Amino acid sequence: MPKASKVKKKTSKVKSPAKSKVKSLAKPKIVDKGPIKISKTYIPKETEKYMCEKHKVFFRMKLQEWKKELVKSNNEALYNGSMDDNSISADIVDQASSYTDKNVEMKAINRQIKLISEIDKALARIREDTYGYCLDTAEPIGLKRLMARPVAKYTIAAQEKHEKDEKVHADD
Repeated sequence: MPKASKVKKKTSKVKSPAKSKVKSLAKPKIVDKGPIKISKTYIPKETEKYMCEKHKVFFRMKLQEWKKELVKSNNEALYNGSMDDNSISADIVDQASSYTDKNVEMKAINRQIKLISEIDKALARIREDTYGYCLDTAEPIGLKRLMARPVAKYTIAAQEKHEKDEKVHADD
């Protein structure tokens, strides 16, 4: 019986042109270095690019810390204010004084609640990459102004125009 010989088929791998095109069209990978970390003593400088990642991280941290303090003080004020409700005085003057104190305290809490809302809006602008730019003119607000008022949404000139317009409409 003759030996059966095994015949090997030659197969050559041919690269498909579609795959080689895909590789040439692919964008280079961008290495994400993770979140930017800044020291607690970092202060934005005019020499740095305006609203670079360091600036955004700095203002995000500043706004979040400010919000945390406001929420804490509001909670304390509300808790301590509710404790005073039990001490109703028979003296009308004392009652009037207590009412006035509570009214002033509630107005302060309401102002802080509005400020917390402004902080939330500023944090949203950071996420949207519009923080630090005027909502009217799209010009940079400036680091000095943002350091003084982190929730600022207008340049000084645009803010003055808004206040002037509000005054004109209030007089009507």
